[in-house]
Amino acid sequence: MRSVTDLLAANLHEVFGNRDPASRRAAVDRIYTDDVVFTDPEGVSTGRDAVEDKAGALLAKVPADFEFTEDGQRYAGPDTGALAWAFGPPGTPAVRGIDIITVRDGRIATIVTLFTA
Repeated sequence: MRSVTDLLAANLHEVFGNRDPASRRAAVDRIYTDDVVFTDPEGVSTGRDAVEDKAGALLAKVPADFEFTEDGQRYAGPDTGALAWAFGPPGTPAVRGIDIITVRDGRIATIVTLFTA
């Protein structure tokens, strides 16, 4: 079983920051529940396929030098965690936000993504 902090990092780096479709899919299957619910300002997506589509679509529309970086410490409780991040060219993020996850049976069950105002 992965820890909450490990799952926070895997969500950011292995899924949303991963441009390789095959390894991204393997990570999706490994770290999310079947019925994962992802919520961001664009709406709600449910299921592993929807999360994978969301990550792939995001990466397809930004320049190749855009990357996710952790923008602070990982915060974790027994089944909840939060991780601030930055996204953009190295050293000059275009956007910052925070992911808040809940974990069920060692996998991410919900993700809420908030952007800085």
